[in-house]
Amino acid sequence: MSYIIKGESGDWEVVIGLEVHAQVVSKAKLFSGAPTDFGAGPNSQVSFIDAGMPGMLPVVNAHCVQQAVRTGLGLKAKINQRSVFARKNYFYADLPQGYQISQYDMPIVGEGTLILDMPDGSTRAIGIERLHLEQDAGKSVHDLHPGKSMIDLNRAGVALMEIVSKPDLRSPEEAGLYLKKLRSILRYLGTCDGNMEEGSMRCDANVSVRPVGSTELRTRCEIKNVNSVRFVMQAIEHEAMRHIDVYENGGKIDQETRLYDSGKGETRTMRSKEMAHDYRYFPDPDLLPLEFDDAFVAGIKSTLPELPDDKKARFMSAFGLTAYDAGVLVAEQDNADFYEDVAAKSGDAKLANNWVANNLFGVLNTKALTIAQSPVSADHLSKLLTLIKNNTISGRQAKDVFEIMVETSQDPAVIVAERGMTQITDTGPIDAAIDQVMAQNADKVEQYRAGKVQLMGWFVGQVMKATQGKANPALCTELLTKKLTP
Repeated sequence: MSYIIKGESGDWEVVIGLEVHAQVVSKAKLFSGAPTDFGAGPNSQVSFIDAGMPGMLPVVNAHCVQQAVRTGLGLKAKINQRSVFARKNYFYADLPQGYQISQYDMPIVGEGTLILDMPDGSTRAIGIERLHLEQDAGKSVHDLHPGKSMIDLNRAGVALMEIVSKPDLRSPEEAGLYLKKLRSILRYLGTCDGNMEEGSMRCDANVSVRPVGSTELRTRCEIKNVNSVRFVMQAIEHEAMRHIDVYENGGKIDQETRLYDSGKGETRTMRSKEMAHDYRYFPDPDLLPLEFDDAFVAGIKSTLPELPDDKKARFMSAFGLTAYDAGVLVAEQDNADFYEDVAAKSGDAKLANNWVANNLFGVLNTKALTIAQSPVSADHLSKLLTLIKNNTISGRQAKDVFEIMVETSQDPAVIVAERGMTQITDTGPIDAAIDQVMAQNADKVEQYRAGKVQLMGWFVGQVMKATQGKANPALCTELLTKKLTP
């Protein structure tokens, strides 16, 4: 995706790398048995380990390790069969241990690849640098008391996967596509629910700019903890423009961590950017290295579901869908499953795509519903398509029936029977309606016979109106052509 920013002194290119913190789907924390339920009362999910009590030793949650390996396999990444937990030392009120247990130079997952589906139908490979496991910190709350800050340690110790991309992204739009695709893969895998509103997926964006044609990686700034795809895109765009303005006015960019203010649409300094040595990383003496063999990795790999890229390729080859249509359907696993159910039961994959992707998704977007909340079931939608295919109802009637289905969740066959919406395929009533229309519009008949053949659509519309929309359009056109031909 070409994204060139024109400045006063020339054209600029933006260079972006993303660090995504994805909360592992697990009932317990990374090093303790404390629960991880969202929305629980403050400090109600805290063990002695999470609270940093003296003498409490961490114990690795094996399920979280499996989830990290599963994610690495889903990203086609190298699984490191030996990895080490390290202490990342810094002091803050919501970090009671005085350090965060993370991974530094020996992460559990190495380099991988994520494929972006570009708007023009092409694809682009974005490199994954690493994935490592770490524990989350607690939360500081500053708005409950005028003179005090409160600490909630419910999140302290929650398992996170930090997924670091290479600086391969070149536009805010690409960053948005990357986040959506990563979230889709994580949801398919069942390793993170991707709910950015609840904080289970957060993003840090590293942004720098350089003149077009340059390969230099200039000083970057990190925009911390952005919690929506839209805000990530906005923050990147603003930060890139800020860098260009600084450079073109003879200044220099300081490496720092910044926050994005979505209300003002700007970033502001949070602190100078720390380097690795500032954290005094060293291997955690209370935790042995993680070591596992080929059989362990193979066992996890054998349980992987069909992932979005593979499902998209199958939809294109098996169902004849375009890359765009297949991409829309597979973005969410529930949507893809719904479509496949409709396609199988109706026996028409392309008709199913039209109705699911256009009609149904349109309704769901308008009503802000998920596919799980759809008022129209896959079984009922497939029955509607069957009614169209066997000429029980016309395509126009099907739209009316669908609207009723959305409001009532009724079986389409019941709607058609109760409301007398069956399509007329008997030539007798259609012939009679045609004769009536022709008799009432002799001037239009003469114009048609004189060569104004575009009036055919008008005649079909009049006959459909006379039959209350029940006439079979194809049969109507066929009979009209015979009667109008001198």
